Amino acid sequence: MGREGGDGGAMGDLIKAGCVALVLSLSLAAPVAAGQPEDGLAADERGDYATALRLWRPLAAQGHAASLYNFGLMYDTGQGVSQDDAKAVTWLRKAAEQSHASAQFNLGVMYERGQGVPQDSAEAVKWFRKAAEQGDASAQSNLGLMYDAGRGVPQDYVRACMWFLLAAARFPASETARREKAVEGRDLVAEKMTAAQIAEALRLARDWKPK
Repeated sequence: MGREGGDGGAMGDLIKAGCVALVLSLSLAAPVAAGQPEDGLAADERGDYATALRLWRPLAAQGHAASLYNFGLMYDTGQGVSQDDAKAVTWLRKAAEQSHASAQFNLGVMYERGQGVPQDSAEAVKWFRKAAEQGDASAQSNLGLMYDAGRGVPQDYVRACMWFLLAAARFPASETARREKAVEGRDLVAEKMTAAQIAEALRLARDWKPK
């Protein structure tokens, strides 16, 4: 999809002005994951992975999404268990299928990298989108990258810019590096867009609501 070039300074001013309004219109609080057993989390944080596994295992067997997600991360990182990408995918998928946004994002990463599954950009986009639509800023940023590059979806700078705008507005102040990466993606894609396209991206971002 071809795009016209334009005055970089003017484009930058336009998108920055739109971002101010977007930040004011969005709730910046990230969705809070509910139901993770505090004792399991405490054990995990102090490096007592055996205890964390013992506490989470019965909940995971009952289909508890947060515990399934935690199991997936442990197999992904090899903390408390032998590192195993295929098992990480299995547990992450179980949580992702219950609409656990972080699991959906991580499953998308596994598909994009070909970790534990055959590399599949379209499948990665599917899971990034599910998480992004719930308001997961990391998934929104990755979806922006996919639309910008045309990986797994037709290239679409308007959609790429929209997702970067949302990600940049939703990352909390504590996640400076990730927010800056989303801002960089936003500004780079804006350089390839017309003023009308930027205005459309801003409109889509303002109208967006989490599902």
